[in-house]
Amino acid sequence: MTVGRYEDGDPDRSESFGEMLLGGLLDHAHALPPDRVGPALADAIVQIGGREVRILLQDYGQRNLVPLAGDGLADGDPVPIDGSAAGRCFLTSRPVEVPVVEGVRVHVPLLDGGDQAGVLAVTLDAVDDDTRRLLRRLAALGSDIIRTKNGYTDLFFRTRRGEPMSVAAEIQWSLLPPLAMTMPRVAVAGVLEPAYDVAGDSFDYALNDDVLHLAMIDAMGHGLDAATMATVTIGAYRHARRTSVELSEIYLFMDRAVAEQFAPDHFATAQMLRLDTGTGRLQWVNAGHPAPMLIRHHRVVRRLDSPTTLPVGFGGDQPQVSEVALEPGDRILCFTDGLVEEHESGQEEFGEDQLINWVNQLDRADREVHAVARDLSHTLKRARGEATSDDATLLLVEWRG
Repeated sequence: MTVGRYEDGDPDRSESFGEMLLGGLLDHAHALPPDRVGPALADAIVQIGGREVRILLQDYGQRNLVPLAGDGLADGDPVPIDGSAAGRCFLTSRPVEVPVVEGVRVHVPLLDGGDQAGVLAVTLDAVDDDTRRLLRRLAALGSDIIRTKNGYTDLFFRTRRGEPMSVAAEIQWSLLPPLAMTMPRVAVAGVLEPAYDVAGDSFDYALNDDVLHLAMIDAMGHGLDAATMATVTIGAYRHARRTSVELSEIYLFMDRAVAEQFAPDHFATAQMLRLDTGTGRLQWVNAGHPAPMLIRHHRVVRRLDSPTTLPVGFGGDQPQVSEVALEPGDRILCFTDGLVEEHESGQEEFGEDQLINWVNQLDRADREVHAVARDLSHTLKRARGEATSDDATLLLVEWRG
């Protein structure tokens, strides 16, 4: 069986136009200063006839797509995610093409490692399959470079920050994994509110071989004290998780870490989960958190009630690990109490019944988990009268089977 084109027994190693375009960007990626990533990507797109290039990054509040500034990049106002072509591309993770007077405005998702960073937008006279393929690959390469450079620059952080951010929130955002991850067997999406003033809430996850590990925590208090405790708690969780111990032992390790570093009356509620992505076997330990909800066929079918133990830091006994078998397509919603306990003065709490009603309305078969999580968080905030006296965090997980 022959692969590729051969002449005199040697494979064809000549450089095609597409390889030249991508290779030119890739060859210099390691030496590109962060502020030159956008212009370099724009230069490559110009070579296929593109113009008015915009790199749009999601803001921390998950409401707008903000243009990255740079030579060769079109500037302008942020684009709202709701109701725009760029927003539709972002929420569906699929290209969106819109006819315009000058040709076609093409929006391509900036996907990196299963995460959705934003959207690449460009205008062309016309679009064919070859152009679509090159744009898709340029967007993927650009996303990877942005993710790599983000580790040693403030450029992308400043672009995404839509308003002043508290020191506690700065700490929390530096602690978080990507807000979304989409893989063949599993997808994860999380939202933190208030995005620019969050303190004690946090979450973490990791996909190790076939096992997805997740944790959500809510450290007591507000401001820097809560952010500091959240940092210690998540750090202890990661340390224990990476030693491959069981969920009950992870809890005990987190409990000791908080107890040793903070006063006896300090604590953090926590929930740790482990999902076998090959079989759908879900295990979890609940340490003072609201029970997760099981969503099946896009409706909440039950609360995952379980024996609960004391919050970490209070010296609880070794907890009981609960277990359930998921079906392909099942989703698990984890959330902190700030999502359901908010209320206006003299009024009833928002409550879990309202949360369930909104989940049943917003979780539909054709929607990705990151779109559902985002809409659910924003809808609940509006339903609470925009009140955010406490952090309100949710984490949505889908087992695809």
